[in-house]
Amino acid sequence: MGKKSALAADMVCEFVNEAHGNFERVKAMLEQEPGLLNAAWDWGGGDWETGLGAAAHMGRKDIALYLVERGARLDIFAAAMLGRAEVVQAIIAAQPEARNALGPHGISLLTHAKKGGKEAAAVVKLLQA
Repeated sequence: MGKKSALAADMVCEFVNEAHGNFERVKAMLEQEPGLLNAAWDWGGGDWETGLGAAAHMGRKDIALYLVERGARLDIFAAAMLGRAEVVQAIIAAQPEARNALGPHGISLLTHAKKGGKEAAAVVKLLQA
């Protein structure tokens, strides 16, 4: 398999920025460039964020589920916001320090879970235990 060209930085930045809340633009951009699905942007100082990461800390389940259904790499932060307690619990069991990990922009795992609302109540309870 030949090496592919890197995605344009401005396109990756726009995609991640739009994934904070502009569902229609996310869909359009992903249709235009499927490689954006797992693309990450560095906001500076190693503050890496993907579209899924953006949707997760904003509580945008619609965007997050859309990306996950298309194969985005689910991480503990998105799992917490989506209320997937079994995933969060399994990661913490395997890597206890993940409970205190910080996501994009230094946002805590608990804050991600709280953004999930009622569907993530079990994750909030797990993290507060």
